[in-house]
Amino acid sequence: MNKIINNYNILEIKEIISETETIKTFIFDWEMKKDKIPFPGQFVMVWNFLNKTDEKPMSISIIDIENEKIGITIKNVGKFTSNIHKLSVGDKLGIRGPYGNGFNTLEIENKDILAIGGGVGMAPIACFADYANEKANIDVVCASVTKNELLFSNKLKNNKNNMNIFTCTDDGTCGFEGYATHRVIELLKNKNYDLAVVCGPELMMKGVFDLLEAKNIPAQYSMERYMKCAMGICGQCCVDNTGWRICIEGPVFSNKDLEKIGEFAKYHRNASGEKEFY
Repeated sequence: MNKIINNYNILEIKEIISETETIKTFIFDWEMKKDKIPFPGQFVMVWNFLNKTDEKPMSISIIDIENEKIGITIKNVGKFTSNIHKLSVGDKLGIRGPYGNGFNTLEIENKDILAIGGGVGMAPIACFADYANEKANIDVVCASVTKNELLFSNKLKNNKNNMNIFTCTDDGTCGFEGYATHRVIELLKNKNYDLAVVCGPELMMKGVFDLLEAKNIPAQYSMERYMKCAMGICGQCCVDNTGWRICIEGPVFSNKDLEKIGEFAKYHRNASGEKEFY
C-alpha cells in the first residue's frame, strides 16, 4: 500500500526505461480514482525525499488507465534530475498531483491533428498521441538535436495505427535535417489540419505558432515556468501580461490565450523572479 506524507503519495518505482543517454522514464502504480485520473498535458510534482531536495514539476508521459500506471520522463540536466537518474527499481519518490489544465481532448473525433514535440517536450506530446490515436488521425513531428536524443519516435511507430511519425534532427542524423519548424513548413505545403498540439523549447514553439497562425490552424501549447507550489498560491509561475498561473490556468494554452501572454518567447523568470531573456 502506498504511504501518504504531507499530501505526497510515496510511490515505489516499478520500472525504469532508458530512453536516451540523458533521458529516463519512471513508471509507478497509480490508483485511477475519479478525481485523480490524469489527462495528457497535466503534470505532477516530484519530491526526492531521500536526498532532501526541493520538488520539481514533471510532465506525465504515460497514462495507463487499464493497468493503473503512470510514467514521468526526466532529462538529466542538473543536481535534482541527476539524483533521480541514480535511483533504481524499488526506490521511492514523493509524487503529488496531477495538476494543471491538460490538452483539450473533447472534440478530436475523426479530426486531422498535427502533434509537434521538441526534445523532452515529446513527453506530453507522446501521452496525447497515445490517447488520441484511436479517435483521430495524427501526424507527429518528433524533433531533437541528434538521432540519439530522439524521444518516443520508435515507440509511437511500433504501437500505433492512425499515426504517421516524422522525425527531424538538427544535424540530419535521423529523418529530416533541420528544426521542427522546417519540418512543419514541409507538412503544411501538402496538408491542412483541424488542430495542432505543441510542446518544446519556447523559441521553437514561437516559430511553430507563427506558421500555424498563418494557416489559421487552432492549436494548444504546453508552457513551462518555474513552479514552487503547483496550486496557484505562491505566484512564482505567473506570466506577463495576464498574471495567469502556469500551474493553474496552464500549462496548456490555446493559441488565442497564448497571444495575450506578453513574455512568450521573450523571457521567463528565474527562482528569484528576475527576467531571463531568450
